[in-house]
Amino acid sequence: MNQEHLVIQARKGDDQAFYDLMIANKEKLYRMAYSYFYNEDDALEAVQEVTYRAFKQLKKLKEPAFFSTWLVRILINYCHDEIKRKGKVLSYEAFESKEHLEEDHAEKLDLKNKIQTLRTEYQHVIILRYFHDLAVPEIARVLGKPEGTIKTWQHQALKELKVSWEDGEDTCYAK
Repeated sequence: MNQEHLVIQARKGDDQAFYDLMIANKEKLYRMAYSYFYNEDDALEAVQEVTYRAFKQLKKLKEPAFFSTWLVRILINYCHDEIKRKGKVLSYEAFESKEHLEEDHAEKLDLKNKIQTLRTEYQHVIILRYFHDLAVPEIARVLGKPEGTIKTWQHQALKELKVSWEDGEDTCYAK
């Protein structure tokens, strides 16, 4: 059964159709949530909350073809709200106690920290584009912005990351 048909069935009250939709999207949602929280428990909680919110608001979905995009938008909003609410910021100190922090992990951690210093909009674009391989048109649908805006945000974010990386080269883990 295709996704659109499942959405239509779920909107009519078919719980199994909704379950099938969520199973089909759970891995994608988990990976995205993990890329925001870097924590398995928080990522799982995000998927659970998104499932609940989607179930409660399914009748508000205007276009069944965009169910996955709609789910991602709910997830991003949830992640953004939770990060703001908890004041979660990934810091090097959180990982400093790990005895065998390899250089590769340190570079990844540094990149994640640099991404978190970007404006929220830029963070979303970078995460969706480079961590989840979404194309610009799909990111535009998810964020509800024009494609030109997404391209501009992507360009600005990359520019800021490059400057940040170059400025911190002596303190980063680059050789």
